[in-house]
Order: sequence, then structure tokens, then C-alpha cells
Amino acid sequence: MTTSPSSWPRVRVDAATVAVRTGRVRKRSIKKDSKERLLRLALSMIDLTTLEGMDTPGKVRSLCSKARHPHPERPDLPSTAAVCVYPNMVPVARSALGSESPVKIAAVATSFPAGQSPLPLKLDEVRRTVELGADEIDMVIDRGAFLRGDHQAVYDEIAATKEACGPARLKVILETGELQTLDNVALASRIAIDAGGDFIKTSTGKIKPAATLDVTLVMLEAIREHYLRTGVMVGMKPAGGIRDAKLALHYLALVAETLGSDWLDPHWFRFGASSLANDLLRQILRREDGHYQSPRRFSVD
Repeated sequence: MTTSPSSWPRVRVDAATVAVRTGRVRKRSIKKDSKERLLRLALSMIDLTTLEGMDTPGKVRSLCSKARHPHPERPDLPSTAAVCVYPNMVPVARSALGSESPVKIAAVATSFPAGQSPLPLKLDEVRRTVELGADEIDMVIDRGAFLRGDHQAVYDEIAATKEACGPARLKVILETGELQTLDNVALASRIAIDAGGDFIKTSTGKIKPAATLDVTLVMLEAIREHYLRTGVMVGMKPAGGIRDAKLALHYLALVAETLGSDWLDPHWFRFGASSLANDLLRQILRREDGHYQSPRRFSVD
């Protein structure tokens, strides 16, 4: 049962403590056997994404091919978790992946990335996108409503979007780069979770700063508090600015430390970071072959 945000006290985040915890994670050393396993796990958690005005069916089909087989010469490597596209490209992705693929189809909706459309239009877009074959919907919150203090409107819009999703899972994008403070990130996370979001996500990738370890920790703590209170798991997706394997492993360490090993699964944790895939592949193959592969051996996303 959801809880109205009007009943919550305002959250106060100790930014200094957050910085100490994320600083400790950045210094963590991961042993050889664990590192190889975590590199593969991180690859399986990526939502390969193309959200550009120049997107074409050919580009989406290429993205789907890479999602299924990140490196064609290595069929033993895991597929990525999902592809993320605009609604009109969902049928293309569905055709390219087929009905038996483990790769999910995520689509942005609710007037991504700004979210500046009337709610009925947003909900209609969500319903149509699910009908086209999307497994997951990535929505954006109304940051204007949040920042002017109309938290009930934010809550109501997320709840309505969740209902419109039907069987699809809902990822709620906070666009943390526009929320101004960690206090606001914490409160927006709680609103999104209590309104029914299956995932909370940092960013659209269109605004800087995007994902950071500090922001992610605050959001993970909101998930942890919800789980301790209700027993219900909620997923997490940092998106934007995560480009190298070393940073990805820091994120996984932060998740394990804050939420535990149950969240180290693509069903509960994702990276919105297409460019990360190639660096993970380079690191995996270097550990096995003893040298870095040429960038020309990997497709450009």
C-alpha cells in the first residue's frame, strides 16, 4: 500500500558522511577472481541506449544485435539487460530481438526528457508504448512541480503512470542534476518508491551532472529504508557518465555494501551507460588474453 508524501518529514542528508562512504568505496581493491566475475556481471546489467533524433531502424537493429551478443567472437559472454529506445522504435527492437530473447525492451515515455506535457498525453504515450511491446517504461518526474514544493502532484503522476504501465516495469527518472541538493534527491527517491516505481533512476543522460556515487548512495539508502519497512525490493539505475569498468565496479561495491548481494542482479540493478560496454569488454578480454584489444574490434554505439 502506498503512502502519501504529504505525511513524510523532510529528509536531511549528511553530505559529509555520504562523501566519506563513497570515498572509501573508491579506494576498495577487488581481488582477481572476484574482479572477473564482477566485470561479466556489470556487462549483464547494462541498458544499451540510443535516444537521438537521428535514430534509425538500422541503428536500433544494430544495438539489439550487440545487446544479444556484446562481442560476436565470444558467445560465452552474457547479453546485456536491455535496450532502451524511443517509443516509435519499440516494434523495431521487438522484431530484432524476437520473442525468446532475454534482453528486455525499455522505452522512454512521459515526454522524455523534459516531461513538459499534460498528464493525459503522457499516460496515453505510456499505454501505447506498452502495447507496442515495451517490457519497461522509463518516465521522468515533473521537476518543476517538485522544486516548487508540489510533491503530491509528483506522487500522483508517478502512481498514474505505474497504473498505465500495466505489466511493464516502471523506472522513475529523478534527473538529479536538476534537484539541486542531496536532501531533494532523498525526498524525490521516497516519493518515487512509495508511488509505485519498480526502479529509481538518476538521470536522463541529457543533463550534467548525471550519475555520481554520492547521489547513488542517497538513492540506495532510500531503497534500503523502504525494504526494511515493507520487505519490498526496488531497483536502482545510475545513468550518464559511467564510462569505464573501474567506476562500474565501484558502483557494484556500493550496492553490495548498502543493499546486499540480492541486488547484484540485472533484475534489480542496471547501468544506463552504453559506452561502458566496450570498456568492460576490453577489460574482460585483457584478463584472458594478456593484452588490450584494439578499439576497432568493438562496435561503436
